[in-house]
Amino acid sequence: MRIRPEKVAHLMRREVAEILQRRVRDPRVSAMVSVTDVEVTKDLSFARVFVTILGPVAEREATFDALKHAAGFVRHELGGRLGLREVPEVRFVYDESLDRGARVEELLKRIHEDKPVEDEELE
Repeated sequence: MRIRPEKVAHLMRREVAEILQRRVRDPRVSAMVSVTDVEVTKDLSFARVFVTILGPVAEREATFDALKHAAGFVRHELGGRLGLREVPEVRFVYDESLDRGARVEELLKRIHEDKPVEDEELE
């Protein structure tokens, strides 16, 4: 029986969130990390874990570096939880959709209030 990548991705999303919240002890990993999505290759060898991190830019960068450093630990933890013969290699990717959404919302608010929007702000 072939395991579907979508099913593994769904399970991984839940388990990675749990691992980051309860098992990772790095103080740089704040509680403001959310796993937004997981994409797994068809052969189940790699998984891209999309995360959003709330907070100041410097804190986000430090947290993201800590996540990249903890990828091996997360993969090891997933091994016992997923019941797969071969656990996908975990790669964290920063999900910018939340930032882009906030930026679009701010621009729409400025337009609604008839405030000028400069060309640099649209890029």
